[in-house]
Amino acid sequence: MLPKILARLPPGKAIAGRLAVLNDPFVGTEQNQSRAGGQPSGAVRPVALVTGVGRTAGIGAGISRQLAASGWDIAFTYWSAYDQRMPWHIEPGRTGAIERALAETGAATAAIEADLAGTAAPARIFDQAERTLGGVTALVMCHCESVDSGLLDTTVESFDRHFAVNARATWLLIREFGRRFRGTSGTGRIISLTSDHVVGNLPYGASKGALDRITLAAARELAHLGITANVINPGPVDTGWMSAEVKAGAIAQTPLGRLGTPRDTGHLVDFLCSPQGQWINGQLLMSNGGFA
Repeated sequence: MLPKILARLPPGKAIAGRLAVLNDPFVGTEQNQSRAGGQPSGAVRPVALVTGVGRTAGIGAGISRQLAASGWDIAFTYWSAYDQRMPWHIEPGRTGAIERALAETGAATAAIEADLAGTAAPARIFDQAERTLGGVTALVMCHCESVDSGLLDTTVESFDRHFAVNARATWLLIREFGRRFRGTSGTGRIISLTSDHVVGNLPYGASKGALDRITLAAARELAHLGITANVINPGPVDTGWMSAEVKAGAIAQTPLGRLGTPRDTGHLVDFLCSPQGQWINGQLLMSNGGFA
């Protein structure tokens, strides 16, 4: 149908129409829109930058796998020093394992180690992603600093680091994305993961609240670029950090009677990054099975 429409246009407009189709990673016929994310088979794969992909069982890795299966190439970040000081420590061979899993779906990858507490990190991340894969179409932020402490025992150092990683780095990544984005209007995506867990987790929850506001502001401020921006609260997701007591409590508070999984979050991110998800913009989405 599309070639017939273009054939009826005056020569100049027909050429412009063909160029628009060639430059739009989301355009395809109904027959070739076979991938879960709506990417045309045989088309140039758009690039997603996913931050915070440090463990094979993590939400970031789950999102990356789902996007790769839907036709995206994936640049992802990790920070070994953070994982080392967490209870799970560094997972041996995790970066290679994640890259292999993505490659099995046909995705090209770029693994980038970066400390997002540093203000120069976002520009360097985008530089490396663009050199390896090309311009970024979707920015998905799963990175975090998360060390439990409350009102009375949080240190100034911990508070500042949480805000540097969770809030300031989010702003700098979004700013870098907005400055560099050259994609077709309507294809750009920004998605951040958040949490409302503040009690007994003050610096984490408070800095995630700032992340929410920064991301939602992008829906307005970057509208002229055709970029949508949304926040997802995935609720309690079992990525290996939960004790038996925490699991039982979370399941008891969830009407569907189970914990969330990285796959659950990955499906929602995949939809938001698809053409069908374009109309959802400036929203804080609860994807938690009804957890309360």
